[in-house]
Amino acid sequence: MQRFKSSNSKLYKCSKEVLWETISSPNYLNNTHPYCENNSVINWEKDIHEDKLVYLNGLTYKRKFSSWKPGEGYDLWIGSNNRNQSFVEWRIKEEDSGVRLSITVYPFLLSTWPKILSFLPYFLYINIKLKSYLNSVLSGIEWFIEENTPVPRNKFGKHSWFS
Repeated sequence: MQRFKSSNSKLYKCSKEVLWETISSPNYLNNTHPYCENNSVINWEKDIHEDKLVYLNGLTYKRKFSSWKPGEGYDLWIGSNNRNQSFVEWRIKEEDSGVRLSITVYPFLLSTWPKILSFLPYFLYINIKLKSYLNSVLSGIEWFIEENTPVPRNKFGKHSWFS
């Protein structure tokens, strides 16, 4: 598995059930993701979940879910091919003041570099870009839950990797 990880989380003022329903529905990224041009299902069955995400800039990734825990979250692999895959964990946790969704990405970027050489580029550039991206994704989910309308594209600012 990749050496580095980037995480972000957001507290939502809704029930755990509403949050789970939002993030586990087929094609949900069309409504929640500010950098999504199109999210289409490849396979969405009880134990098998796969979809395709096309970003605003045309970058196309396949998401293959490796763990599905209703009401708790899921794990997935995302990338443009079988070689360059990032591992992602989505977790829901109830708190006194709401429901928290956390997303943790273990990116493939720099994973083949020696750790001593990849440390600074990762923390000075990649980690900052990933945290910003995750904040926009989490904010898009919040927008959809609160406004009950799809999040406008680039709503929280453009992202150089995906817009």
